[in-house]
Order: sequence, then C-alpha cells, then structure tokens
Amino acid sequence: MHHLPVKDFVFLADESPVIDVRSPAEYAQGHIPGAYNIPLFDNEERAQVGKTYKQQGKDTAVKEGLKIVGPKMVSMLDQLEKINPSKVLRIYCWRGGMRSSSVAWLFETSGYECCLLKGGYKSYRGLMASIFENQDIFLIGGETGSGKTEVLLELKRMGEQIVDLEGLANHKGSAFGSVGMPEQPTNEQFQNLVIEEFLNIDEGKRIFVEDESANIGKVILPENLWLKMKKSPVVQLSVPLEIRVNRLVQDYGSNNRDELKSCILKIERKLGGQNVKTAVEHLESGDLASVARLLLYYYDKSYRFQLEGKKEKIINTIKSGDGLPDLIAENIIKKLEGVEINESN
Repeated sequence: MHHLPVKDFVFLADESPVIDVRSPAEYAQGHIPGAYNIPLFDNEERAQVGKTYKQQGKDTAVKEGLKIVGPKMVSMLDQLEKINPSKVLRIYCWRGGMRSSSVAWLFETSGYECCLLKGGYKSYRGLMASIFENQDIFLIGGETGSGKTEVLLELKRMGEQIVDLEGLANHKGSAFGSVGMPEQPTNEQFQNLVIEEFLNIDEGKRIFVEDESANIGKVILPENLWLKMKKSPVVQLSVPLEIRVNRLVQDYGSNNRDELKSCILKIERKLGGQNVKTAVEHLESGDLASVARLLLYYYDKSYRFQLEGKKEKIINTIKSGDGLPDLIAENIIKKLEGVEINESN
C-alpha cells in the first residue's frame, strides 16, 4: 500500500473506487462524493474503542478493535465484491491512520492494490483553505425570477464553466427555496460537493456562479469561497416584472398549496400581516400571478437594498425584454469579451 496526497488521491483513475472506512455516522455527516462506506467499526463500536483508548491507552484499544474486527473480515470483503471494483482501491479514514491501514491490509491480502489518502478525510476538508484562491469567478445577479439558474445552464451548454450552488444545495435560495426540491445535504456534505466541483474546474478559464448569500437554505458556503465571491465582479440581469411573474408561476404553480402557504407565512414579519392575508387569499383562489406580484414587491425591495452594497462590483447590466436565457447567455459572453477580473476589497 502507498499513501497519496489529496489531489493525487482524488484524481486517480475514475475506475478506481473510493472506500470510506469510517463509521456510518461519520460517513452520513460528510464524505468524499462518490465514496462507498465499508466501515471498520459501526457507530457503537467506534465509540467503545475510543473510550477504551482514552481510559486504558492505545495498546488495549488496539486489542479491543481486533476482537471486533476479526469476525467481520469476511463480511467486509463481501461488501467490497458487491461494488465490483478493479484491482486498485482508494481508501481513507479520518486522519489516514490505523483504520484505513488495517482495511488496506485486509484487502491487499485478497489481491487488491490499495492507495491511502495521506492525512485522511481531514486533508480533503482542508482543501477549502486554498482551492478557491486562483479561480476567476463572475457572479450572475438579478432580481427574483430573472432566470439566473437557467442562464447559468445555458452558459454551460455554450462551453462556459459554471458551478450551480443552488443545485448542489437542493435549494433555490429564498423562503420558497425548498419547495419541490429534494432534502438538502448536510452542511458538511454540501461543502464537499462544492470542493468536488472546483477540483474539476480549469483554473485558466473563468467560472460563472449565481450571486448568493452566505447561506442557501440551511447550508453555508465555504468561508473562503464566500470571501472570494464578495470580491468578484457581477453581471446584473434586468428582466421585466411580468416575465418574472410568469416564471415564478411556472416554477412553483404545480406545487402543493399548503406548502406554498407555509412559505408565505415564514416571511409574515417582513411582508406585513395584511399583505400575507392578501397573498393567501390569492393563493386559495388560484390567482398565482397575483401572489407572485405581491411577493416580488417584497423581494425586489430587499434586493435593491442589497444592491447598494455591491454597485461597484457590477461590470455589466444585461437588459432583456423577453427574458430568454439562451439570448441572455449569448449577450453575457459577448459583453465579457476581453474583460479581466480586477478584484478589490
């Protein structure tokens, strides 16, 4: 077996599966995207070995671990065979220590070649400290309903690099962001998904990202990415109100009315009691366009306030009377020809 630094470990041939040997609870909290969990200890066993280590020392803890692991070896090999791996495996634990080394020994006795992650999962998480530094990021901004995500996807179709943060977060970023979306990942796993996206980006090419707040639903952007985005130039979309109303009706109109009502009530303090009452009445009568107009009054006001703090970052405003994402994307590319990023604090 041999140890690989984190970037070499991540970029090893795709056909080489990644095995996370930490406990199921550790894996559920966050793991390298695509990794399989073949735990050396289950949650209770890990707690017991850790307790023994603290109370009686390393040697006793190792013996305790061996008693647990011995009967499980055949089962672990069976789990590995179900993955149908090649003969090369990538294995990691928390720090790249005894757990991954022990499992690698077992798998190598069965004919596999094992590569261990130097520094373990902790070193993968450490990528957040520097991975965003050399990226040229352009933010796509605009009022609610401008079609920012659709524009991002069009930019990707046209060969540009994008990171769809809301897609990774399973959330559209507002009080209504969870409507119709799958459950959000844990905060740790969301950040791992972000790391993975940036690892696969060409640093020599620009990246487009939607202008987000630090939080997307219940998850939080990696701090260094957020700091980078605060300094990044913004391409502002300007789309007429009725186009945005129609987009919101299309995006949310088929969702459960009770769920939509619950989201309206979340912003009652900011929207105002009478406005909430009116919005709910429109919702119950099926007048979704009126609901959208009323809500956009609140969201537009909030966005204009935020815009005051980033005016100096706006390098272009793309006005679109029809709000068609493909035409907006084409216009963005045209407007940015020859533009270089000049970050400022």
